[in-house]
This record gives sequence, structure tokens and C-alpha cells, in this order.
Amino acid sequence: MLAKLIEFVSNHYVLSSLFVALLIALLINETRKGGKSFSNRELTQKVNSGEGVVLDVRPKKEFDAGHIVEALNIPHDKLVSRLAELEKHKAKTIIVVDAMGQHAGAACGELQKAGFTAAKLSGGIASWRGENLPVVK
Repeated sequence: MLAKLIEFVSNHYVLSSLFVALLIALLINETRKGGKSFSNRELTQKVNSGEGVVLDVRPKKEFDAGHIVEALNIPHDKLVSRLAELEKHKAKTIIVVDAMGQHAGAACGELQKAGFTAAKLSGGIASWRGENLPVVK
């Protein structure tokens, strides 16, 4: 299998180079779209200092199965219609959490368009649980 891949790349180096360039451009674009990423430690510091609030954008059923302490829950597909619920937190950084990072960037983009300061938790709730940090049900 690897030999065939090497053969393909050597026979089609222009096509392969173009694919790698497009992949890199896509990764850069996706990284920029969601804004800043916070580590678990940075999230904890922001929330403990009163400068941040956690917004969990997973569906309610997943949220109820376990979430970060004091996190708010607005599912990502309802975020735009429920932005008014976050107005009282406009002075803080909204730290968006999802399952593994797949929706957090888009949610941050929507929040930033609405005038909020937003960041995402790198790796989502999976990274939080991976470090055995507390969740509540």
C-alpha cells in the first residue's frame, strides 16, 4: 500500500504538491475562523478570575450527561436565535466547548459577529475529560 502511494506521488508530483498546498490552506483557514483556542488550564484561569464564561454548544442530552461546572448550554444549531441569553456576559470572554472541537470554531465566529469576545476550548469536552477534570451532571 505504501509503495503504491510513493509511486503515485512520484508519478504525479504536481498533483500531489497541489493537494498538500490545498490541505495546508484549509487547515490555516479553519484555524483562523474560530479565533483563539484555550487549553484546559487557560479556561480554568479565565473562569476562576471571573473573566470568562463557559458555553457548551453540544445538544442538551450530551450536556446533561456531563459538562463543565457552571457551563451554559445553547446547542450550536440554536445559537444565533438565542444570542440574547448571553448579553449579560458580553464583558467576559465566552469560551465555547463542544464534543471534540468540530462546532466550536463556527460558534465562535457567530459570537464574534455579534460583538462578543469568544474563544474555543482546544479539543472540546473530550480533552477536558481526558485530563480527568471535573464534570457535573
